[in-house]
Amino acid sequence: MKLEMRDSPGQLVAALKPISDVGGNIIAVIHQREPERDHDTLSVQIVLELPEGKRDKLIKLLKEQGVHVQRIGEKRLLFKRTVILIGHLMHTDLSDTVDRIDSTGFAEVSDLAMSMPAVNDRSSSRITIRAVSKKDMASAMTILRQVARQKSLLLVEPLEDTA
Repeated sequence: MKLEMRDSPGQLVAALKPISDVGGNIIAVIHQREPERDHDTLSVQIVLELPEGKRDKLIKLLKEQGVHVQRIGEKRLLFKRTVILIGHLMHTDLSDTVDRIDSTGFAEVSDLAMSMPAVNDRSSSRITIRAVSKKDMASAMTILRQVARQKSLLLVEPLEDTA
């Protein structure tokens, strides 16, 4: 879930307590100040496990703490990295390259844009990968590096590393 709250001492703890109160398990907390945002508020992303039927109670408790719930749902792929692949992508089976990431269960290709100048020329592709955690992203990138070596593709990484 993504929360917005006052940027003041103790506010993050006050936002996390209701999760515990409803029996939730916090897996990760991503707390980062964004320079272009209002400095009085703070965005926080939380990855959590929540018992069945406790979502509405959690939202009510968070509102009572003055915390705004911006998004709550099933999204689990919070870490994103965009890379460029250059080479004979179609001749080396681009769908196999994507499948090797998607089949992990912890990462997937979420966006792919491709440029193919001519049939026998090398093509390029911008690929965005999303993963559950930083560790999983590192594993997905290891897989992609191996695939690039096996298929003689140039891998340019990363353009950004965000959560």
